[in-house]
Amino acid sequence: MNTSTLDFEKACFVSHLECSETGSRIEADKLHGLSTSGAPLLVKYDLISAQNSFNKKELSHRPSNIWRYRELLPYKSTKDIISLGEMMTPLIEMPLTANKLGGESLLIKDEGRMPTASFKARGIALAVTMAKSFGIKKIAIPTAGNAGAALSAYAARAGIEAYVFTPEDTPEVTLKEIAFHGAKTFRVKGLIDSCGKVVNGGIDEMGWFDMSTLKEPYRIEGKKTMGFEIAEQLNWSLPDVIFYPTGGGTGIIAMWKAFKELKEIGWIQGPLPRMVAVQTTGCAPIVHAFENGSDSVLKPWNPVKTNVHGVRVPKPLGDRLILRTIRESEGFAIAVEDFEVEDSRIATAKETGSHLCPEGSACLVAYQKSLRKKMIRKTDQAVLFNCANGLKSPMPVQTLELDVSENIDYSKL
Repeated sequence: MNTSTLDFEKACFVSHLECSETGSRIEADKLHGLSTSGAPLLVKYDLISAQNSFNKKELSHRPSNIWRYRELLPYKSTKDIISLGEMMTPLIEMPLTANKLGGESLLIKDEGRMPTASFKARGIALAVTMAKSFGIKKIAIPTAGNAGAALSAYAARAGIEAYVFTPEDTPEVTLKEIAFHGAKTFRVKGLIDSCGKVVNGGIDEMGWFDMSTLKEPYRIEGKKTMGFEIAEQLNWSLPDVIFYPTGGGTGIIAMWKAFKELKEIGWIQGPLPRMVAVQTTGCAPIVHAFENGSDSVLKPWNPVKTNVHGVRVPKPLGDRLILRTIRESEGFAIAVEDFEVEDSRIATAKETGSHLCPEGSACLVAYQKSLRKKMIRKTDQAVLFNCANGLKSPMPVQTLELDVSENIDYSKL
């Protein structure tokens, strides 16, 4: 049977939620936070029933948006969807850049095309959809910036009251974007972990639901669509390696989950990609844990000294899941320098027309470094994530001026 004969409103195949540490089973009948063990919860599906209910041909006739992967997502009814138009984002071929850096096949997944101009729209769209369906009226989130912008917009769409807490040096354009969508927006002295303490401390008094990274199970499911899209865009094959900027790590965990689900239902064959977590030398807790053979981040990174805001997470809640993903995929974690990130960002914009955000540029630097150190092969097909529109991050000041009331000396232009 396929979805042409299936009642689409009943095409939900969630079987239960599962503790990522103990494997204990939890009913998916209400919105949960962490498991009783304090670990993130994962959504589990009846994949056999899902496999029998739709096929690739049926999928090809659906709208090109994240909701097309209906049978492998958790929402129960299309009426529940809270959407701002989450279309599939392009995989952009970068042959000249690949050749310049010593590689052969380089693709950039440009998430800057998403609503609120970042990949955070995927996870927040699903999380807010599920929160709304479970009757949540008030939500709070700690954020480096882009997740807060997405939450503010989707909460406005859903009619949910939103509170957003950001580090005091969050880029002004993002802070204004958050407030512009109506969230009660606060700068907090400190980093995202300090913002998280504010949110957690207000749960009882304020009555809000904590939408922090991995403290509910549905942002992973939204981010999972990045993996589905890559597979579909590459004709149900997968790249050799994926470079992903890693702060909280939802995306790297989510894509690995997506690939395993696709393999289990028989839609992809062969090896899965090597997953690479990209951080900076100024905040590299995952890199440090990976290189030391640890299965978790033993203590928060201190001091944090990086201007790449998306990776400034001293100790991710999902550290064990991130490290597990890296090792299962035979991938690695790598750190790059801030100055390399900015130099590469400027050069890429001037040479290719692709305006990467700092996190996306970090992935490009990591790709080059990995080639140079022979951590990946020249022939490997690599996908890099540009997780937000470059216009959301600071750019050099433009100083050139012309006085048109005087004769213009064109030779000096």
